[in-house]
Amino acid sequence: MMILTLQNAILEMIAKGEPLASTMAELCLRVEAAIPGISASVLAYDGRCLRTLAAPSLPVSYSAAIDNLTAGPSAGSCGTAAYHAEPVIVTDIETDPRWQDYRALVAPIGIRACWSSPIKSGDRVVGTFAFYFRDARGPSNLEQKVVDACVYLCSIAIDREERVMERQRLTYTDALTGLPNRAAFDRVLSGPTVASRRWGILLADIDNLKLVNDTFGHAAGDSLIKVVADRFRAAAEPEFIFRLGGDEFALIMFPEQDLDLSRSATEILAALALPADCDGHVVFPAATIGGAVPEDGLTPDQIRRNADVALYHAKENKRGQYFQFHRGLGTAITRRFRAVRDVSLALSQDRINPHYQPIVRIDTREIVGFEALCRMTTPSGEVIAAAHFQEATKDARVAAELTQRMMTSVARDMRSWLDAGLPLQHVGINLSAADFRAGALRETICKAFDDAEVPLDHVILEVTESVYLGQRDHVVAAEIRALRAEGIKVALDDFGTGFASLTHLLTMPVDILKIDKSFVDRMTPGDAGVFIVEGLIGIASNLGVRVVAEGIESEAQAEQLEKLGCKLGQGYLFSRAVNRVEATTLLRDRAQRPPHQTAANSFVSTQGSLPRH
Repeated sequence: MMILTLQNAILEMIAKGEPLASTMAELCLRVEAAIPGISASVLAYDGRCLRTLAAPSLPVSYSAAIDNLTAGPSAGSCGTAAYHAEPVIVTDIETDPRWQDYRALVAPIGIRACWSSPIKSGDRVVGTFAFYFRDARGPSNLEQKVVDACVYLCSIAIDREERVMERQRLTYTDALTGLPNRAAFDRVLSGPTVASRRWGILLADIDNLKLVNDTFGHAAGDSLIKVVADRFRAAAEPEFIFRLGGDEFALIMFPEQDLDLSRSATEILAALALPADCDGHVVFPAATIGGAVPEDGLTPDQIRRNADVALYHAKENKRGQYFQFHRGLGTAITRRFRAVRDVSLALSQDRINPHYQPIVRIDTREIVGFEALCRMTTPSGEVIAAAHFQEATKDARVAAELTQRMMTSVARDMRSWLDAGLPLQHVGINLSAADFRAGALRETICKAFDDAEVPLDHVILEVTESVYLGQRDHVVAAEIRALRAEGIKVALDDFGTGFASLTHLLTMPVDILKIDKSFVDRMTPGDAGVFIVEGLIGIASNLGVRVVAEGIESEAQAEQLEKLGCKLGQGYLFSRAVNRVEATTLLRDRAQRPPHQTAANSFVSTQGSLPRH
């Protein structure tokens, strides 16, 4: 009955997740209460040394003396039991040779005999459970049964602790490098260590990791990451080096003397520069590093963000070198960095989605298409237009991710509308200069819509004049011709705001011309804007290019545009940009139905081909 009660009490503690040391101490105390005249102990064993988990009735000085005891054939009862993986019964410590080196420890406390049993997990010894006697004797039958039960309970408790520790290790360890990961970094940064010591932070990005992956394969890239991790380990305290993911590392520096991040970073960069064998390929590792030191009134997380800004600045201006944050760092780079950071986080949290602004027939107000506009939802639920995070698109990586997200999301939405039998004609998607610089634009677009099984003749790509003007004309023109060859239509967006617009109409292959809102706003009697709009509509008509007037906000503007021959428009007069659910409702209620569709009034003519100029 006593053993059953003991088992129930200890198993309950294990199930509740009580600390291992507390559980083992409770086990010892309950056994000692049930069997007078004995003291119990539990030691953990790591394959070499033992350390005390619980010994509540033994003097603290004795437990401290045997802590880190090396197991062996003559290492007392516990060390010998762990070494041989068998119980060791010493009935007289005074004469037993296995206690020769340890008799002096137990004689003053009246211990005459010791019986130790190995605790096993499978075939592996993970600890020992011992009874200490004050008489020179061995165990009784009852004590044998109690010890058998205790060894079993200890095995369960230690197994559970090892599983918990392994889960924790995996939670806080990067699998590739073995370094602490981002979760560990966040924990240290918010913990007591940085609050009690002088410190600084270095954030490092491996240079050209993508190039290594693309040229030699991902095995070489992984090898490069491990080489960099090893060289960081050699240069700083390993427990304060973190792999944050991808090519990103963080080092929290706790100097013994003066804090000199610049010197530390220079030493690290020099150590990195030695050639390395990466999966059979010779690679010269390099990194760009940004650093920051604590300032009065700033939290550790704000210091980290300062180091982020410094790293971003270094990648823009001093790649392969170190740059330290200072308060005079330009607001433009800070603003761009924050935009990149915010958009990257929103992308990872699925808070970037398309909203759809209808394009309508001005005469009937029927919807003939949508323009997909990028929107970011803040954690508080506020929807932010792309203009507010435009700086982020200057970063090629972020621009590519935004475009990919928009393409995938729009293709998914279009597929759902087609499946629902809604009269979807076209959706326009905006492209940036970065999209053309990145390359493989045609493949990216075709794959997104092919995967969703959306015919490409439903797709319109909207490109601003600034994209044309910011690139070499022949490069953009060649890309656009390749896209049009796939059946995709191209719209020249914000037309009239750039330079040499009419020249572009002659040299650039486009299907749709979108007159900028700034011209529509000036359509008042006597204003030259009216004549410009009228001229543009006439020129486009003669070239076989459809026209959409943007930014229509009043009935007067709509009426005047219709009189000038403009058949299609978009703007707040008809609808703001709405989310997918509201766009679905608009399509169902207001879309132009196929029987009414004509070449003249649809968004893009589906009868015959447009001129390829």
